[in-house]
This record gives sequence, structure tokens and C-alpha cells, in this order.
Amino acid sequence: MTDTVPAAVAQEAAELRIALNHHAHQYYVLDAPQIPDAEYDRLFRRLSELEEAHPALRTPDSPTQRVGGAVLPFFAKVRHQVPMLSIRTETDIEATGAEAFDARVRRELGLAADAPAVEYVAELKFDGLAINLRYENGTLVQAATRGDGEVGEDVTQNIRTIGQIPLKLPKDAPPVLEVRGEVYMKRADFDRLNERQRQKIEAGQKNEKTYVNPRNAAAGAVRQLDPAIARQRPLSFFAYGWGEVTPVEQGGPDFGTQYQALLTLRSWGFPVSDRTQVCNGPQELAEFHRQIGALRDQLPFDIDGVVYKVNSLALQRQLGFVSREPRWAVAHKYPAQEQMTRMLDIDVQVGRTGKLTPVARLDPVFVGGTTVSNATLHNLFELRRKELRVGDMVVIRRAGDVIPEVVGRVPPAGVAVARAEGTASEAAIDQAVGEGESHRLPPRDPYVPNFRMPRACPICGSAVVREKGEVNHRCSGGLFCGAQRKQAILHYAQRRAVDIEGLGEKLVDQLVDAGIVKTLPDLYRIGLTALAALDRMAEKSAQNVLEGLEASKTTTLPRFLYGLGIRHVGETTAKDLARHFGRLDGIMDASVEQLLEVNDVGPIVAEAIHTFFAQPHNREVIEQLRACGVQWPEGDPAPRAALPLAGKTFVITGTLPTLSREDAKEKLEAAGAKVAGSVSKKTHYVVAGEAAGSKLDKARELGVEVLDEAGMLALLAAG
Repeated sequence: MTDTVPAAVAQEAAELRIALNHHAHQYYVLDAPQIPDAEYDRLFRRLSELEEAHPALRTPDSPTQRVGGAVLPFFAKVRHQVPMLSIRTETDIEATGAEAFDARVRRELGLAADAPAVEYVAELKFDGLAINLRYENGTLVQAATRGDGEVGEDVTQNIRTIGQIPLKLPKDAPPVLEVRGEVYMKRADFDRLNERQRQKIEAGQKNEKTYVNPRNAAAGAVRQLDPAIARQRPLSFFAYGWGEVTPVEQGGPDFGTQYQALLTLRSWGFPVSDRTQVCNGPQELAEFHRQIGALRDQLPFDIDGVVYKVNSLALQRQLGFVSREPRWAVAHKYPAQEQMTRMLDIDVQVGRTGKLTPVARLDPVFVGGTTVSNATLHNLFELRRKELRVGDMVVIRRAGDVIPEVVGRVPPAGVAVARAEGTASEAAIDQAVGEGESHRLPPRDPYVPNFRMPRACPICGSAVVREKGEVNHRCSGGLFCGAQRKQAILHYAQRRAVDIEGLGEKLVDQLVDAGIVKTLPDLYRIGLTALAALDRMAEKSAQNVLEGLEASKTTTLPRFLYGLGIRHVGETTAKDLARHFGRLDGIMDASVEQLLEVNDVGPIVAEAIHTFFAQPHNREVIEQLRACGVQWPEGDPAPRAALPLAGKTFVITGTLPTLSREDAKEKLEAAGAKVAGSVSKKTHYVVAGEAAGSKLDKARELGVEVLDEAGMLALLAAG
């Protein structure tokens, strides 16, 4: 009986084939995925459902009938002696997914309900690039990608650069051995690689790019024509299977189980994940899935699920294959960490340090186990690099507790995706289906404007600035800005600033959240009753805080300056400013040129100081602090030439006999010296006490003069 396929169903299947072929090409061949894995899986499942219901739709070139991928034209072709097939995906992320797989296995084996549990091997499903390693007489002779499952690419020279892959095997290895596994990149290595790529891009190097994810970066490294480039990429490898192996009757290994084979591969020098374990029955499989899911975000590499395989190789042979997949294995997935949705708008958030971050407002989407409606865009330059605009379809990534981020824009390619978005006419779709090739839709509406950072802070109205060489925009109203309130108070109150005893983070949270403190001067207006009424604040504790506030009113100009939280102004710079100008008003009224005359103050620091004091809000806060009684000694500027140690750099290490490091630092800085944290060729003296460590060794290595406490005091006295 001939299957009559409705026209609408045939058209949908054709659209799906076009879209899947396009995205498989982007993923496997170009290493530049345009949609999340979850979206590709959804399209693939839909096509499989249509073909299952209407077998006449199942064509030999359907994506469901072959492994995704193609051989790049500039790599030599390698025909696999044993096809590299993919395995079925179980998208039911609950325990029932493991139960469904076990039920299928038992049914295919004809096992009775009361028969013993089937033994499985449970492994991690690595997110990398599948590789086949061929060894002949113990020597690596060839490495090939999966390709289309039948034919892959020869990437031997690049694979040789991966230190974890043995080039020679021990004598007990068989004459012919093909080991299959995953080349991947650890997350930390991926982050460092992308940071280097960003620096190259910012330096104006052309043809450089950042990578979407570790899998994308690993694939791009393996498929380089220049092995020197692959060598620079930090790649890793896990083995999980084999292809052609010398038969037992010709001296090959006599494996009985999957697990035994993996242990043997490990004994021959191949890395095998120590998370791999033997499980009996579906309950243990489900527990493995649950445990790995809980650890997923702590692993140093990406996985998107786990893999179950029947342990007995005899049972594997009995179960055999169906279409492109073995019956004896399945991949049990986790919630997708990437999904696709529409970006409805872009807002700006102001952080505790004044950094302005563009935030995408999204059509809510379930990703990483939760519904996400907002995602960070990091900064304006990242947003521009990804060519994002309001209304775009975008890829959202969320892993664990990491803030969701917009990975990139989804180009309007692939007619099935186009129809889902409603961005292509039926005529255009019909034309694409008729041509039998991928159809790229027109670009977005040209009238959608680029996002621009605001010139004024959306919280306090202060000027928004971006320093030269910086990618982040910042609010300049630090003391006044509501978004920075808690951070400003905690910085002002710390021991190295004005030192308000008893004013910790939890108390500041309560004071700000209750609306009692809105700016720094409000600290000195708090009454005993208001304080004592706060959570966990008895009258005695409240009194201690008030006493700490009163004591902090008497401070020094350097401490007060440091406490203001001016960007780039640390303790040393605050002391240099106080020494150079003598009075706060002189610093507040100084031009950029005058600030540049201060020791170790460069253009960026001078600009930051000038911008801070140019904000009326900040000046108002300072005047109110003075009105509340905050005071410090002031005097005439110190003659620079009169400071005996001006221009000298010291490093203090170890425990001094009578002075704390802080005391020693203050004495040296009062004499005009700079106290650094590390020893270099520019260091003039190292002051060493008891248990001085590597800094003392470094000083001796560089020939830097070493003083003890007495020698330092003598030097100060001589000045």
C-alpha cells in the first residue's frame, strides 16, 4: 500500500531537511554554530517523527539517515574501516529516561520481567570533537575526524600536538588498534583562549575571532591547516571506544565487556574518565544521571548528558544496530544550557562599583533548568561585536549559578527556523524548497537602531564616562549614586580608610535597605533608637557603633581621600595627593595638568580624580561630611625635594622586630618613598624581617640591597 503524504507534511519535511543540512554544515564543517544544540535536536526530532509516520518521506540524503558532518576540501579523506556512528538521544531528562532505555534493551533481548538486571557502563557525554586514532605496530599512524561517519578528515599532524594522546603504545598492544574518543577544551583554557583572542581583536589584528563555546574552539583547533596553530591551543582528550582491532585469533585482545576494554585502554596510556562506572539496572543508571547532573557545573569541561552502554560485548553484538544507531547505547541528556529566544529590549544596570552593564530583556525561555527573562550583554563593545539589536533572535546560555548571557545572534538562515519566526513569506519558502537548497533571508529591518550607552547614569543622573583603553562605561557619581551606595559606605568605613568600628556588611545592608542611610553623611545622623531597632542590634551594640562613628570623625587627609572611593586612587596615591597639595580644596580644584605633577599620577588617574570632583553631587557629599564634623589636619604642600627618600622604591617582607608592616610603610612613605608589593629591577631596597621568603630570594638574585629594620631606621634618620 502506497503511503499518501499530505502536501503540507511533505513541505514541512523538505523545510526541515534544508534547515538541518544548513545548521549541520555550520556546526560540523565550519565550526560556527548558529543555533543551540537544543534547537537543532528539536528540528531533528520533528523530522524523525514525520518520517516515522510517513516512511515515503525518508530519503537517502535525509539528515536522519547519516551522521552530520562533511569532509573539508583541503583535508585528505580517510575512509573508516568501522563506521563512526552516533547514538540515540534520550531527551527525557528525568529518571524515566533511564527506565525507558532499560525497557527497550530488555525487550530486544527477550528478557522476562523477573530476569536479572542488565549490567551497563555509564559514562560522561563530552562536548567536543570525535576522533579516531589508528595505531599500527604500536605507533600512531593516522588520526581522523568522524566526518559523515563513513569518511572523515586526516588531522594527524594536529592531533600529534595533544600531549595526552600517546604516540607509541606498550608492547602488549595489538598490531592494529583504532581508539575512539573526544578532543575537548577545558573551560578555564577556553576562557584564557578567548581573552587572548579579544586582545588580538582590540589590537586591530584582522581575521581573528572569539569562539562560541569550548567545543567550537576545540574543533577549530583540530581542523587547522597549520599544526603550529593547533599546538598553541590547549586541547585535551578522553578515550571511550574503539574501531578496528586485530582479531583475537590473530593475537588481538579478548575483551568480554565494555568496562574491561576501557580499563585496558587506560593501561595502554589513554586517558579514560574516572567518572565512568558499572551500573546494574535502571535505578543505578538514574542515580548516576542525578549525581553527575549535580556535579555538572563543577566539572572542568562541558558535558551535555551521560551515556549508557550495555556492558557485555556479546549482548551488544546480539542487540545490533537500527538505522544509524546502536540499540545497546543511548545518550541521556540534561536540561539544555543554551536556548533560542527573542530579545525584546535592552536596558542598563548600574553595579555596586558604578559599572554600567547592558542587559537583554527576553521573551522568557527555559534554559539551564530555569526560566530566563534577562541576560547580560557584558558591555557596549561586546554587544557591537555580536551585532545585536532589539528584536533579534538570540542564543541564551546559562550554566549553574552563572548569570545568563547572550551568546550571539541567530542569523535568519534555514527556512524551518524562518517559518517559526514568521520572518519569511510563503512564496520565499516555496522557492527555497523548490530549489532544494538553503535559503538565506533578508537582513533585519534597517530601521532598528543600534543600542547606545546613556550619557547620564539612569540611577543618579551623574555623567557616564569610559576611560581610554577601557571597555566598560561607569557612573561618575560614586558617593551619590544609589546603585553604588552600599559599596561606597563599606569602602569608606573600612580600617584602611576612616575606620568605623562595628559597621559591617550586614549592618550596612539593613541601614540602606531600611532607607536610614542614603548617602555617607547620613551615617553621622543616625540616632540610638533607629540603630537599636534593627535586627540583631541590642542597645549596647548600637551604642558601640555610635562611638565608632564619633571616633571616625577625626581622621587624616590620605585616609579620607582613600575612603571616597575615587577610581584608581589607592592608599599610596591618596598619600601622594595629600603630600603634594596639603589641603583637600587644592585637590578638588586642581586641573588635570596640575594633578599630573603628583608623584606616580598618570593621565588615566588624573582624569579619574578630576572627573570625580567635577561632579556637583560628590562635592555636596564632601561638604555635608565636613558639616557633620569629619575633620583632618591640613597644611602647606610638602616641598618635594625636602623628602629624603623621594624616588626610591622599597619592598617589605617578613616579620620586623618592633614595627608592623603598616607602621614601616607609613614611615617610608612619609619620607617620600614608594612601597611596592613585589621585587623588580626598579626596586631600590628590600626591608627583610624574620621568615622572609621568595621576595628576599628575588632581591638577592637581582642584586637589590637588603636592609633589616635597624638599617631602614638608620636610613630614615640619616635623611
